[in-house]
Amino acid sequence: MSSKVALSQIVAKLTGSQNVQAVAPSKIGILLINTGTPSGYGFWPMWRYLRQFLSDSRIVEAPRVIWYPILYLWILVTRPFKKGKAYEAIWDMSQNESPLRRISRNQSTALQTRLDTEALPIPVKVTWAFRYGTPSIPSAVNALKASGCDRLIALPLFPQYSAATVASCSDVIFETLATHRRQMALHVVPEYYNNPAYIEAIVDTIRDKITTVGGDFDALVVTYHGIPLTYQQKGDPYGGQCHATTALIVESLKKRGFGDLDVVTSFQSRLGHKEWLKPYTDELVVEMAKNGYKRILLVAPGFSSDCLETLEELELDLVEEFKHNGGTELVYVPCLNDTPSGIEVIEKIIKSEINA
Repeated sequence: MSSKVALSQIVAKLTGSQNVQAVAPSKIGILLINTGTPSGYGFWPMWRYLRQFLSDSRIVEAPRVIWYPILYLWILVTRPFKKGKAYEAIWDMSQNESPLRRISRNQSTALQTRLDTEALPIPVKVTWAFRYGTPSIPSAVNALKASGCDRLIALPLFPQYSAATVASCSDVIFETLATHRRQMALHVVPEYYNNPAYIEAIVDTIRDKITTVGGDFDALVVTYHGIPLTYQQKGDPYGGQCHATTALIVESLKKRGFGDLDVVTSFQSRLGHKEWLKPYTDELVVEMAKNGYKRILLVAPGFSSDCLETLEELELDLVEEFKHNGGTELVYVPCLNDTPSGIEVIEKIIKSEINA
């Protein structure tokens, strides 16, 4: 009677050179996403950035057969010059980058540092990406997968939901994951327009600015990036969420003793000639200056980071317009950016999603 052969030898004989890898331990990838920025303020970097941005059907919903001739024969011929000068006015010449790129990188680094000190149930890897420009969402998703992540938490840094922002980012994530055989389990963090930590952090910045500058203000203008009115009419909840954020800011300000401050919501950065959500911030501020409002405080809670639309459009151009039309002082309150309070808001949101 022959001796019994070890089972492992039998299996090795039958499987040959096949090598099935063991299941790796779980790891969560965290992706912070913002709109984006060009790589430079010259014509061609601006042209490439604007082409990608304005080719997004979530941004411009017009039929491509109508929109593309306008885009390529007019807008991309003239607009890179105008926008390039605007970016040059806020460009960090020492690092040769826009403020948004620096802030986004710092947010990612700071969040990773904070989470590394936490006793989380699963290891995490934090990175960042832009919807337009570089680093791109596909490159960031692929890098997280290559680092061993089997789960993905994506946080579009837009407190109020719009198809033009959150949905557009989600589209690209879905398209990227569609190319993977082993897909990471995906969770896109929902809008956080009414998140208590976010609201209190915004109100903190308003309080700190009032304390630092001193004196009395005639009004507080709470400005958000606009969207076309038709988008709202089609079901985009953006406008309602913006007004809800303002209402929560007002409520918190009253609790802190700033109940006498008049507060108004407005919308900025419109593109084209169609009607967008109103009132328009630039028109509102000019009318306020013409009608006796001398000192105005301006905050933009829809932006998680300062960028062209806040640093150039608000802090430079709008301040000048206000003074030109009779105002004395328009004080801009910076975004949360990569400040400790700003990072704390992001950390609380992410930890809540991890624990859930």
